[in-house]
Amino acid sequence: MTCPAHEPVPLPRERHHPLEPVRETTRLLREEPVRKVRFPNGIDAWLISGHEYFRAVMGDPQRFSSRKDETDPQMRAVSRPPVDNPAAFNRADGAQHQHYRRKLTGQFMVKRIAALRPRIQQIVDEHLDAVAARPAPVDLVNTFTLPVPSLVIAELLGVPYEHRQAFQDAASKMLGLNPTADEVQQSFARLAAILESVFDARLSDPRDDLISRLLHEQPDLSRAELTSLCAGLLIAGHETTANFSAMAIITLLQHPGQLATFTARPDRAGQAVEELMRRLTGNSSGGGLTRRAVEDVEIGGQLIRAGDWVAPNLAAANIDPALCPHAEELDLDRTPAQHVAFGYGPHACLGQNLARAELEIMLVSLFSRFPRLRLAVPVEELPFRDDMLVYGVHSLPVTW
Repeated sequence: MTCPAHEPVPLPRERHHPLEPVRETTRLLREEPVRKVRFPNGIDAWLISGHEYFRAVMGDPQRFSSRKDETDPQMRAVSRPPVDNPAAFNRADGAQHQHYRRKLTGQFMVKRIAALRPRIQQIVDEHLDAVAARPAPVDLVNTFTLPVPSLVIAELLGVPYEHRQAFQDAASKMLGLNPTADEVQQSFARLAAILESVFDARLSDPRDDLISRLLHEQPDLSRAELTSLCAGLLIAGHETTANFSAMAIITLLQHPGQLATFTARPDRAGQAVEELMRRLTGNSSGGGLTRRAVEDVEIGGQLIRAGDWVAPNLAAANIDPALCPHAEELDLDRTPAQHVAFGYGPHACLGQNLARAELEIMLVSLFSRFPRLRLAVPVEELPFRDDMLVYGVHSLPVTW
């Protein structure tokens, strides 16, 4: 890139290896931490690289709005209008955002997630039993990394697991780069119909699940708002953990020294998961988070005008040398860095405590059960999810 920072260039997306950051990430960190880019749908935004700048934008909702409209930058080549989602608090600011978030915060506190850990362990063990019973090679995505978080979030909400295909399909449509707006709407409508039936069942037969508590403790929520909240939790609650766990498995298998460190100290699995999250989010596309400047703001010596879109670069933030030494390296002995894998500020991931618990249990249990686990194909032959907003793999064949 040799043109001035205010002249847009295509959003960097090229990788030299599927397990490494987008090629331009480190150069942008070093030379152009604030650079105007053009997203695939033709909309320009300031790509903000660096841990400090990421926190500055994400932690300042007064000057950077989360609201989206038909002009927002998208990773898709053709802009897609958002699904009618009245309680999508990730796209709301201020009081509206807090109104919905407060209704859910208590369901994901550390104490409540700690009480879930025995059930998560049981689900993990049952799926690993099924993996062991199959002839190798086995696809860990279909047998382990996808079904485990899907079942956990379904049970947490109170949605029968028999409907998993509906929320997994909705996730693939809503987070895919290629489905049309009509395909997304139809998929969401099918999920909404299932949720309606669950709401009716829980009104007459409440249980110890999140939907029952919302119905009986939050009577001000409309059915449309309930549907919006629960659909969002179902989709986000399994999609990110499913893909991160698969990528973590691949990464550990490609770094045998780090895998040996992980398996030798299961008591430090929580610390290892923090480092894995930091490093693996450094491989993200960097364009998934967008905000809009509410007023003129200067960042890194560049004037960002009111109305300009900005894209805080998650990948760059988590491999910034200012965050930790040798930030591009995976080091499970590292003192946990203050990474932003779950975002930062008022919109930080609501389910991060659940994700941490799932990842720790899944990874420890997998490598304890299968100490000789290895990829069944070269890593370059794995089908990586370049067609999705959330990076990962479509399948993960392994043997042991």
